[in-house]
Amino acid sequence: MSEEKCRETLLKKKKYYENCSGCKVDKLKELKQGLPIREIISLWFVAVCNSLSVSSLFPFLYFMIRDFHIAKREEDIGYYAGFVGSSFMIGRALTSVLWGVVADHYGRKPIILSGTISVVVLSTLFGLSINFWMAVITRFLLGSMNGLLGTIMVSTAWGIGLIMGPAVGGFLAQPADKYPSIFSKESLFGKFPYFLPCFVISLIALGVTMASCWLPVHNL
Repeated sequence: MSEEKCRETLLKKKKYYENCSGCKVDKLKELKQGLPIREIISLWFVAVCNSLSVSSLFPFLYFMIRDFHIAKREEDIGYYAGFVGSSFMIGRALTSVLWGVVADHYGRKPIILSGTISVVVLSTLFGLSINFWMAVITRFLLGSMNGLLGTIMVSTAWGIGLIMGPAVGGFLAQPADKYPSIFSKESLFGKFPYFLPCFVISLIALGVTMASCWLPVHNL
């Protein structure tokens, strides 16, 4: 028997299990040829959405902590900003393995959808934070509820998001001060000066969530 026929026979002997997401992926690989362009583009946008939520707060985090009036001295602002900045990664570190297990059991698509939905809800709440502890808790929950890191990884999308995130946060934070002709002090964006960048990211995440609903279930 030729070497090619032996390989084909061995591959066909693989046993598939019902309700196994990994088996469904392997079956799809056998049937589908070529590069899955649609899936790659979809996951690329999911990764961008996720990295935007990670990095967008850093340009305005100092001013946000200052406006909370929790720091008694200006030198202490960085101390409190560290808690807000790191709470996302702490939440992610505590739950990433769990989300990976859930994704292996139920498939990647539900985890992708729950992750983007968490960005929509918790990024909006973070922008509406009225005190230090609300900011810490919403960022911690955003990291805890976001299981995308262990589920997908598109490096270029992650890097682009880390560049775009600070740009969005820097340009859109405190819009009533920067763009008084568009945003008044009495408007929602004047009362919550750090809501606009978070809201824009939430809108992007909402669009990505809606688009992800059309991802094929059998290979995610």
